[in-house]
Order: sequence, then structure tokens, then C-alpha cells
Amino acid sequence: MTAQWTIHGETLVDENRHIRLSTVDITLPDGVTFTQYVVKMPPAAMTLVMNDQRDVLLMRRHRFIIDQWVWELPGGYVATAEDVEIAAAREVEEETGWRPRSMEHLVTFQPAIGSVDQPQIIYLACGADPTGTVPDVNEASEIRWWPLDDAVDMIARGEIVGASTVVAVYRALSLT
Repeated sequence: MTAQWTIHGETLVDENRHIRLSTVDITLPDGVTFTQYVVKMPPAAMTLVMNDQRDVLLMRRHRFIIDQWVWELPGGYVATAEDVEIAAAREVEEETGWRPRSMEHLVTFQPAIGSVDQPQIIYLACGADPTGTVPDVNEASEIRWWPLDDAVDMIARGEIVGASTVVAVYRALSLT
């Protein structure tokens, strides 16, 4: 099968520690050529924290890009030399004031693979303990435990829209 695209060259448009934007000259198998924008970002690690009652820990925050208040998982970028699981647990604690009791890989996916390379690595934490620290005001306006079924309804109402949180909530439905 020869359906692989041919890459002729890449031109850097801009780059910083969070994003690399380039254009790539491509020829398709049928001979059509075009230039594609490509975004590369560091992996992001998120954690679905769930307690024994199947409540999930979510953060409410304003996402200026879509100008919407949403609920989502705690998480963030993984530094180059940082262990992904440690980064995911660290983000939970920094952003919510809760320390996960356990960490288990839940799922990894690419949310926009046609233009963006940014692995989303989601962990499941079974239980968490409050640390007594105040969550970062720049990360969330509210931290709250929600029943898993309510989180599913929040997706339907557009209160949860981020791909990682949607994937994690739906994935959690299959857990016993």
C-alpha cells in the first residue's frame, strides 16, 4: 500500500517552550501538493481522580480561547525530563489541593492528529487526600467533587468540553 504522504520540507514559523509551529510541504499519493500547518506541543498529563462513591474531582475555570467557563481535569504540560506519572500527580496537588492516593495509566490519545502532535496522557487516581494547601488561583475558580453520572450530563450540557476530560469521563464509565 502506498498511501503515505511524502514530506518535502518543513519551515519553522515560531517556537517556544510550549509550542512549535511550522509549515510542511506535502505531496499526496494522488500527486496533489499543498502546505500544511503543523503544531507540536509537549505531552500533557491529566488525572481523573475518583473516590469510592464514583465521584470525580473537577476544576472550574475560564478558557479565554473559547470564552467559556468549563469544568475539567487537573493537568498540564510535562517537562522534558519529568516522569509523566509524577507530573500528573503534581498537577492534581498544585491545582486542586488534593494528593492522589494511587496513580494508574488510563488512556493516551492525540486530540487533533490531523494538525497537532500533543499526546494527552490520562491517569486514574483512586482516592485522594486533602493537603490543606490553597489551589492556584490562576488555575481554577472552583474545585468540586461530582458524581460520575453528573459529569456525563455536564458533557451533554456543554459544561465539560475539553477533549481530555470528555475522554476520561467516558472511559471511567467502563470501570467496575
